[in-house]
Amino acid sequence: MSQGKETTVLFLSLLVTAGLASGGYWFFSQQGKSAGVLTEPIATTATPQVTTTPTSSSLSFEPSQPNPSILGIDGSTTMVALIKELRNGYSQINPNISTTFGLPDGKPNGSGQGLQNLMNGTVAIAASSRPLKAAETQAGILLVPIAKDAIAIVIGINNPFKGNLSKDQVRDIYQGKITNWSQVGGTNQPIKVINRATTSGTREAFQDIVLLGQNFAPDSANFITWKQDETTAILRDLGDNGISYATVSQVEKQEIVRIMAIDGVNATDIEAVKTGKYPLSRSLFLGAKKSTSPAAKQFIEFALSPQGQQIVQRLGFIPIK
Repeated sequence: MSQGKETTVLFLSLLVTAGLASGGYWFFSQQGKSAGVLTEPIATTATPQVTTTPTSSSLSFEPSQPNPSILGIDGSTTMVALIKELRNGYSQINPNISTTFGLPDGKPNGSGQGLQNLMNGTVAIAASSRPLKAAETQAGILLVPIAKDAIAIVIGINNPFKGNLSKDQVRDIYQGKITNWSQVGGTNQPIKVINRATTSGTREAFQDIVLLGQNFAPDSANFITWKQDETTAILRDLGDNGISYATVSQVEKQEIVRIMAIDGVNATDIEAVKTGKYPLSRSLFLGAKKSTSPAAKQFIEFALSPQGQQIVQRLGFIPIK
């Protein structure tokens, strides 16, 4: 082949290659657009992924409201010790803002009432041990998970029942289908079922996780709904035939109760809670209105900071990573 013909063939080959390449790029770019995916050219050098402490830009709150003279918080009784320590830590980084937890006398009112107080403007932050309901979302409330926790099933230390329960058995007990310890391999005595107060976030989480959103058994001689959201009084009332539930951190050091394994898994097994193997686990949240104050936003960011997450871990909860 002559040099002129070789040059022509090479030129034509380059044209064909360029056409295929441009056509291929057009095809895949159109496919990407139709699928709603990124169509920008992909860099040949990967950018390192850096995990940073949450900053103002990483949360969806809009700090458009003035800072209050006192940052009011209300909500979950599960989070009493946690909120106290977070308040102490926050005061070190913002000593100009005082914080309170619980209304009106420093006693928290449970997740539901705390969120209600947030919606009506009585407090700036709600501590919640359950997700939002539809009405709370529509009111412009945002929740941020700051920790994970497990719900423990407990009986009195002198209860003769030495076995453990399945999640289904716990559900049947709280729906009134199992009413005697003999039905789960124990002695022949009625089960005294103690349910938490209706304002309790732990109760709502328990109802969702264990009862799958279904109703509890009605109150009776052996099924008691506690009037206030508290744990210590419930534990003291278990006796030798009672059963109840609480967050693990509230009961794991109590000598008057025994924590029962559920489906063969212990609530105190941190890895099992992290991985979801323990079936009664949940997230704990801090919430505020989308349009909030810089101080409220800063408090929530502090809870997510390395210092805040160390507090979470030190108090027996599982940090959000």
